Amino acid sequence: MTAPELTQRQISREVDDLHELAAKERAAGTSAPHHPSRAFAPYRGSELRHPRQPLVPVASDPEAVESSGPVFGPSDVTELDSDLTLQHRGEPLGERVTVSGRLLDRAGRPVRGQLIELWQANAAGRYAHLRDQHRAPLDPNFTGAGRCLTDDEGGYAFTTVKPGAYPWGNHSNAWRPAHLHFSVFGTAFTQRLVTQMYFPGDPLSAYDPIWNSITDAAARERLVAAYDPGLSQPDWSLGYAWDIVLDGPAATWAEEGRQ
Repeated sequence: MTAPELTQRQISREVDDLHELAAKERAAGTSAPHHPSRAFAPYRGSELRHPRQPLVPVASDPEAVESSGPVFGPSDVTELDSDLTLQHRGEPLGERVTVSGRLLDRAGRPVRGQLIELWQANAAGRYAHLRDQHRAPLDPNFTGAGRCLTDDEGGYAFTTVKPGAYPWGNHSNAWRPAHLHFSVFGTAFTQRLVTQMYFPGDPLSAYDPIWNSITDAAARERLVAAYDPGLSQPDWSLGYAWDIVLDGPAATWAEEGRQ
């Protein structure tokens, strides 16, 4: 006999309990995490697959991994890489958006020349990936991946389409809110940070265990972009502003610990 599937009400109750516990720990000064816990129970997939034993250091030259990893520079990343709507012969379906911001250190200084990657589902909520068998259409004109290098002011910009929500099987009738995946590589390939950006006013965010695995409300809101009409392009795209802060009290929370 299989266990009954968890409902959204049960998941939300677990989330509320963990947020309340975390608030008490912060008030007592006993909790200062840098990233969401991999053992956040309402996020069932993470709880089941995260490592439970200490990581084993590799007994070899730590620089060796750098020599076998990719290297990027201005000649490797083109403008086409950052505009996901121009990568195919036709135009992708969906609401076109421009996401722009700055990569900053803890003191608010720009971090220049850093590789930022983006990947996402299409407007119907489906990834161009063999593992994604969601019953939503693929878009032949949308791959859902882009990259750029930050400029001298730490700036980055992507033009893409707003991704759709999709079911993800965490619990009964679970749907992920619209989101963009971002990664920042830092000064070395081994310093990669991975995070997600969300859109303002999405009603699904409050029900999402991944977003809620960040138990501090202010830190959660730092993952939500702000609509900015100044970034919108007439007759072309809606503009959203979203800065990425690498460290410090205003840091953008990442899925992995800081290096």
